Amino acid sequence: MNDSVFWAEQTWPEAAAKVAGGAPIFLPLGATEQHGHHMALNVDVVLPTSICETVARAVGGLVLPTIPYGNRSQPKTGGGSAFGGTINLTAHTFSLVVRDVLCELYRQKVRRIVVVNGHYENIWPAVEGIELALDAIGRDRSDGLTILRLDHWDLVQPSTIDRIFPDGYPGIELEHASVIETSMMLALRPDLVDLGRSLHDGPAKFKPYDRYPRPLADVPPSGVLSMTAGSQAEKGNWLLTDVVSRMTQIVRDEFSIGGHHDQR
Repeated sequence: MNDSVFWAEQTWPEAAAKVAGGAPIFLPLGATEQHGHHMALNVDVVLPTSICETVARAVGGLVLPTIPYGNRSQPKTGGGSAFGGTINLTAHTFSLVVRDVLCELYRQKVRRIVVVNGHYENIWPAVEGIELALDAIGRDRSDGLTILRLDHWDLVQPSTIDRIFPDGYPGIELEHASVIETSMMLALRPDLVDLGRSLHDGPAKFKPYDRYPRPLADVPPSGVLSMTAGSQAEKGNWLLTDVVSRMTQIVRDEFSIGGHHDQR
């Protein structure tokens, strides 16, 4: 028996059998984007993929290959395009990729889908992609289809945020490459984090407007929008526990899944 929860590691009959059995299918949405001098470019891939893997094991699901390129990085939420390493997709392209994947899943009789986002700028293009998929499928043909869309940071308990930020939470936008993401990466992939290389040139203080085509010079040169000070693997585990437990419960509730399905 194949005990992997990754779609791409199944044979086609194995994947088809799991779909026929009602397995929820997870689609992680990531990005290849700068995360300061101290973290790898794949943070927004590692986090949603790992979260989806853990939840899929708990609910008997499968995890699709993560979309590794995200909607274009913005100065106030990701540093913007001036940094090397970031590979952007336009919102239109990203939405169409999401649409096409969802339509392909529907064609293969998948009716339980969980879209898990790990990149802030993907939010609205992902919503548009879902809407376009429903348009293409036909709203009158979508009975039995349920698509859940989650941003993993929204599942963290307020009490955990207060515990991590006793002096005040800067907000998820400024947390790019900062304590939340750095702590979660320290918990999951410490080999991709080097806190000794972090530069303390934040937090960013953005003006209440944007300027094009030459962005305002508000982004800290390091690419870290807030601060890395205080990042710890322990805090990352607190965050991951919140996200995984809440997402698992949401999926179980929405799809009426009970019991423990760990396939390891």
